Order: sequence, then structure tokens, then C-alpha cells
Amino acid sequence: MPDSLAWKLFYMAGCFFVAAQNLEQWEEAVFDKNKGTVCLKTFNLYKKILTFSKGGHEQVVAALNEIRDVNVEEETVRYFGKGYVVVLRFGTGFSHPLTQSAVLGCRSDVEAIAKLITSFLELDRLESQQDLSQSSETEASDADEPQDTY
Repeated sequence: MPDSLAWKLFYMAGCFFVAAQNLEQWEEAVFDKNKGTVCLKTFNLYKKILTFSKGGHEQVVAALNEIRDVNVEEETVRYFGKGYVVVLRFGTGFSHPLTQSAVLGCRSDVEAIAKLITSFLELDRLESQQDLSQSSETEASDADEPQDTY
């Protein structure tokens, strides 16, 4: 005996509920040079549906000038091996991952993203300027010290 239309709709609603519950979170990182901020957002469709779009996302906002370094860290992912995550390091000692979950696959893909962020934020130029200023300070301090003559 075939199921009635009401039962078929009930089956479909149940499938939709299970599918929506198992959706992963979406993550978004917005680097805004005009405002000088980075906004890291996490969206969860399931929470958004349950709260009728009043909730379902979390965000972290930080100043771009506070970011000192962008690194790739390795994490162990249960049952799958190793994953990689891009981490933003701030001058205050605070570190925040760009994504909440590790990316499986090649480390070089994640390193390419970290390199793009580093060049966008011009952190590579800041590091080279700091290296030059530190080396010139060292040379200047060496010049101030008395030279031993034999």
C-alpha cells in the first residue's frame, strides 16, 4: 500500500531537518584596509533557521595593525590524519585561527593562502624593514664600543 501525500511530506521534512542539522559552519574573513580591521565570521545555517536569522553567527573583529604574523599550523584530525590551519598572530600575544577547522590536503595550498594574506597586509615589508633597522642598530652599537688594538 503506497504512503499518502502527508507521509511523503513528513519524510521529506525529516530528511531536510537531518540535512540542515549536519551542515557545517561557513567561515568568512574580511580584511578591510579602509577601516583597518579584520572581521572573522562564523555562520551556522541550522542556528540561523532555528532563531529566524537573529543569531547563527559569531564574529571577531580586530585591528589590522595589530597583526604581526601569519603562520600555518598542523593539527591532527581524527580518523583523517593531518590538517592545516592559518593562524593570525597579534602583537598582544593573542593568536586566532583563520578557520575553526583544519583543512585537509596539501600544506602548500594552505601556505599559499598564508602568503597571500601576508603580502596583502604587507607584513613581509614590515619584517624586512625591522631586519634592516635591527642590523643597522647592531652596527651602530658595534661602532660605539671601543676597539681592542694589539
